[in-house]
Amino acid sequence: MNIQNITPRPDDAGYAYRASDADSLGAYLRYALALVRRNYRVMIAIVVAALAVAFVLTLLATPTYRATTSIQINDQSEQVLGDDIEGRQSVNSPYDVDRFLNTQLQVLQSRELATRVANRLDLANDPAFWTAMQATYPEDLSDAIRKEAATGMVGGGLSVDLPFETRIAFVSFTSADPVMSAKIANAYAEEFIQSNLQRRYDSSSYAREFIADQLDEAKTRLEASERELNNYARQAGLIRSRNTGPSDGDSGASSVTSDSLAQLNQSANAAAAQRAAAEARWRTEMSQPLLSSSAVQGNLTIQQLQTERAKIDTRLEALRSRYLDDYPEIAQLKTESEAIDKQIRTVATSLREGIRSDYVAAQAAEARLRSQVDQLQNATMAEQDRAVRYNTLAREADTNRQLYDGLLQRYRELNAAAGISTSNLAIIDKAQVPSGPFSPNLFKNLAIALLLGAAAALGYVFLRDQLDDAIRIPEDVEEKARLPLVGVIPTSVDGSPDEDLQDPKSPISEAYNALRGSLLYSTSSGLPKVLLVTSAQPGEGKSTTSFAIAQGLAKMGRRTLLVDADLRRPSLHKRIGRKTAVGLSDLLTQGGDIDTSVETLDGDLSVITAGPLPPSPPELLASPRFSQLLEEMLARFDNIVIDGPPVLGLADAPVIAAVADGTLLVIESERVGRGIIKTALRRLREVRPNILGAVLTKFDASKVGNSYSSYYGYEYYRYSHDDAG
Repeated sequence: MNIQNITPRPDDAGYAYRASDADSLGAYLRYALALVRRNYRVMIAIVVAALAVAFVLTLLATPTYRATTSIQINDQSEQVLGDDIEGRQSVNSPYDVDRFLNTQLQVLQSRELATRVANRLDLANDPAFWTAMQATYPEDLSDAIRKEAATGMVGGGLSVDLPFETRIAFVSFTSADPVMSAKIANAYAEEFIQSNLQRRYDSSSYAREFIADQLDEAKTRLEASERELNNYARQAGLIRSRNTGPSDGDSGASSVTSDSLAQLNQSANAAAAQRAAAEARWRTEMSQPLLSSSAVQGNLTIQQLQTERAKIDTRLEALRSRYLDDYPEIAQLKTESEAIDKQIRTVATSLREGIRSDYVAAQAAEARLRSQVDQLQNATMAEQDRAVRYNTLAREADTNRQLYDGLLQRYRELNAAAGISTSNLAIIDKAQVPSGPFSPNLFKNLAIALLLGAAAALGYVFLRDQLDDAIRIPEDVEEKARLPLVGVIPTSVDGSPDEDLQDPKSPISEAYNALRGSLLYSTSSGLPKVLLVTSAQPGEGKSTTSFAIAQGLAKMGRRTLLVDADLRRPSLHKRIGRKTAVGLSDLLTQGGDIDTSVETLDGDLSVITAGPLPPSPPELLASPRFSQLLEEMLARFDNIVIDGPPVLGLADAPVIAAVADGTLLVIESERVGRGIIKTALRRLREVRPNILGAVLTKFDASKVGNSYSSYYGYEYYRYSHDDAG
């Protein structure tokens, strides 16, 4: 096997933990439950604090009473006559109905109506009203100031509600006195009806007199404008059809000359567009070599000729490899090739001439239409000169006619409606004295506090999770580190992972067995021959992981070599309890036979320790000797597992990753943050390695919920092992 850089493949890289959509939903639920489990004390404290605040505020609040009266608002007042007139405010469309009802609500909430209510009940001089509004009666103030203040308090205590799809408005007043609330609510309803009738009566008489005067003036102007229009048309000899609809913007007159000019101008514009397009094609064609234009390249005849020439050139090259240029068949093929080239140029020239002809024809058509447009323009301008005065008089007559018709209709409506309309408002239920306080409502306040407290608690948990950079659970590996998760290794119960590895039924052993299974299918060609195990920082469990992977592969009958390539802080010799005479650094500096440094531990598992610490490890690992050593190792072993140095701060790991078939990144749970992982990956990806994924080590499922323990099978093996013991 040749050691070389391997470009990562999206379909490789152990996706043993890549779940389906249903599994992803389950993972998100487990993640959410884990967040709640980690922060449940703070969440409970937030909710309890919100409930306590609501309870205290409820006890401190002054009881208030709300009295409500209901008013029916019709869209029109009942009339003796059936015509739609101004006085009854006829409403035709749903939009007009909504607008009318909203207008009535604004009238109910107006300051004018509040003033009428305050004056009717003389609230400015009623101490009981001031007490009900939780204010002190200002005896030392003037009447005007007290009335102004009373009006403001009346408006402040009012609330109006109009339910959807109904004409019943509910007018409520809230104060600390139930009797005062009922009295003011009923006064509002009565004054609302009285003010509505008063406005109609006041506006009716003035409107009739004003419209009658306007109608006489409009009639006189209409007659004069109609006579003047007819006289001018007779003098100028103009006979035109006139459309005098209410929406006409001018006289509505038209002629054959103006219609013909409009149609011909459209044709000229279209011809100009065609000429511009043809000119653009011609200029594009002229800016390119003859045989390079898109029109020539896309021609079927050109393509066929180029195909024939390619065949001849192929045959010609084949003959030239065996014969001289004066060979008869070579001379014949050259003649045929030249003939095809001539045909290609002829066809290409013809295509270019066709484009030029289209351009010339488009120019001629545009010029012809423009000439005709100029002729019709002169004729139209002459006709328009004669029609200027006519159009002015016609517009004036139409305006006067519309004004007269509108005033006449309005005058008839007002005459029919004067003095016979009734109110379109009616009181349905009068306000009763409330039997209990409207606020504060303890249960309502507690419910609102519970919802707000729960929302605040969830917001706190969400914000804290978003600001939390650490990788804590398996889902964080893919979400934060953007790496496929190929294994999850639990934390050791007694703090000694080496002892747990000796027990085949321990959770750590089972987790490494699962990791080994994922690595066997991590690429399309199976397990990488040369596997580098590294981490972002020291102490994340890379040495234990590399040893466990090598040990697991050896148990499968694979001849496996574990190489300690951490030439700065090696640890393999401590793990196996002895140090070989010749280590990796010796092989890189002094050469020698690999067999002298390889030590067999158990069966198919062999190791090479780091050896003496060299002064410059990156230079040794980047030397051709290291790649040569890996080639020699692969000749003796099925798999090589390299225990590499950390990535950050050192240049060793990227150098090894460049020659390894696959790289596995070890991440310690709850220690390493997303920024550190991204920095490490950025350094690794500078050499374009084949990153298989990440292994989450020292994962404590008990901190994030029992669901993780059961999901990864830790509790099952732990309990079964304890029962067996």
